[in-house]
Amino acid sequence: MNNKDVLPERRHTLQRKPGTTRRKTLQALGGLAALALLPAAVPLARAAAWEGKALRIGYQKSSTLTVLLKTRGSLERRLAPLGLKVEWYEFTSGLPLLEALNIGSLEFSADVADTVPVFAQAAGARLTYVAQETPSPAAQAIVVPEASPIRSLADLKGRKIGLAKGAGAHYLLIAALASVGLTVKDVEVAYLPPADGRAAFERGAIDAWSIWDPFLAGVQRQSKVRLLTGEPAVAQYKRYYLAADAFAEARPDVLAVLFEELREVGRWVKASPKEAAALLSPVWGLDADTVELANSRRSYELRAVTPDQLGEQQRIADAFFAEKLLPKKVVATEVRIWTPG
Repeated sequence: MNNKDVLPERRHTLQRKPGTTRRKTLQALGGLAALALLPAAVPLARAAAWEGKALRIGYQKSSTLTVLLKTRGSLERRLAPLGLKVEWYEFTSGLPLLEALNIGSLEFSADVADTVPVFAQAAGARLTYVAQETPSPAAQAIVVPEASPIRSLADLKGRKIGLAKGAGAHYLLIAALASVGLTVKDVEVAYLPPADGRAAFERGAIDAWSIWDPFLAGVQRQSKVRLLTGEPAVAQYKRYYLAADAFAEARPDVLAVLFEELREVGRWVKASPKEAAALLSPVWGLDADTVELANSRRSYELRAVTPDQLGEQQRIADAFFAEKLLPKKVVATEVRIWTPG
């Protein structure tokens, strides 16, 4: 081991709460393959093993800051002196993204909705929290057609609602129904990925759609809809960035670069909304005005994760367990956390 392997560990620390050393691999969702466990510990000496290899990053189209990093090429320039190339892999949703991260197919995950790490944690995944975006409650909503007789959350009783299973919009529906004394047993839930949800919504196959940006902005601007969720927000909607435990242990220096680059891009998006929209428009396949609307509702403010900020994660875990969507109870603070120096 040489000095460059040791120094990053001194600057950036990893925290693990008690009770996480032994976990069984569990089924997080019906239809989701069980997540394999990574090794419990990786010696720091393995840092050298990453020299000259690719940093594999998984992202979704809605992973705005990561998409912009990919478009701008700034991350590649920062990591070249560290002997790393960057490979980018697009996923349709957060759950398979974290599964790929857990089994070692990726080193780093772009932002996923706050619900997704809860399912991964319940399945025994060996993942490290790297960063979170501050809350963006307006970046997701339950929408109904403008002419719908559904005028309030209470009117959802007995209706068919589309959503992506395990997404932030899934918890949004649970929390929204709870706010008016209902549960998911009082409605019919249709599990649909965003593209299928949009199609079902527009042809009237579902009565309401729980969805997030930029899909929310797209349906708002292209269809006549009303939002049922507003103030006060029933869900905070934070998004999290995660790393494979092995990579977080071996290369905290690379996580520091990722954190800095993502935070800088987040500041740029908010300071330059039109320029950011112009870059994202062809990637998302949406017009620039729709992209700008979506971006206006996301905070894009990156910060470190601390255990005292995981209260919403615990509420999500409790709500999903109560609905029998998690295979076991989850303690949200029993996770591995990377801390920037």
